[in-house]
Amino acid sequence: MRPQRAAVRPRVRGTERSEARRAELIAIGRKLFADTSYDALSMDDIARQAHVAKGLIYYYFQSKRGYYLAIIHASVADLVDFAASGLELPAVDRVHRTIDTYLRFAEHHQAAYRAIVSGGVGFDTEVHAIRDGVREAIVATIAEGAYGRRDIAPLARMGLLSWVCSVEGATLDWIDRPELSRDTMRDLLVKTLGGALRAVEEMDPSYPAPPPARRDA
Repeated sequence: MRPQRAAVRPRVRGTERSEARRAELIAIGRKLFADTSYDALSMDDIARQAHVAKGLIYYYFQSKRGYYLAIIHASVADLVDFAASGLELPAVDRVHRTIDTYLRFAEHHQAAYRAIVSGGVGFDTEVHAIRDGVREAIVATIAEGAYGRRDIAPLARMGLLSWVCSVEGATLDWIDRPELSRDTMRDLLVKTLGGALRAVEEMDPSYPAPPPARRDA
């Protein structure tokens, strides 16, 4: 009889292990920075609370700033991906979902949200680029819901962008002073969006504002 061969286990590539470990460190970092500012955590603090060697963080991210930027990138990717989903929903429901998701992110990732909106540590061009990307993604999502397309004229884009910028300021104030419920805040922002869309229509009738949502009696 021929000797039976031992079962061959599929080998996990080194790059896959590295990506998994990197993703794990980012998940840990998201929890650490959820309610703690960048300056309040040293690399020693991060390593101790994450239960890893400090050198491991340096290996994957080169610096605390690199680690922080990776965490922000990951958080923003989740926000944008979820906000842009729900294509099967009616336009009004999709807008509500997008704004509610945005507020949930700000509420549960306050340190990351403040860093994105305020520009991060000092004048950080990379964080500014992340912020600009979030703005454009939200503008595109709202445009698709309101007008059925993402590629819109400069006037319509500026109308939506100015609304997004006002949302950033209002959301910063809201997470500092959460006197309104998230549902109330969401409904208020939806109504101010309606005002922005009507202003765009008044100046450019080729971009008619969607009809307001009807509430069941």
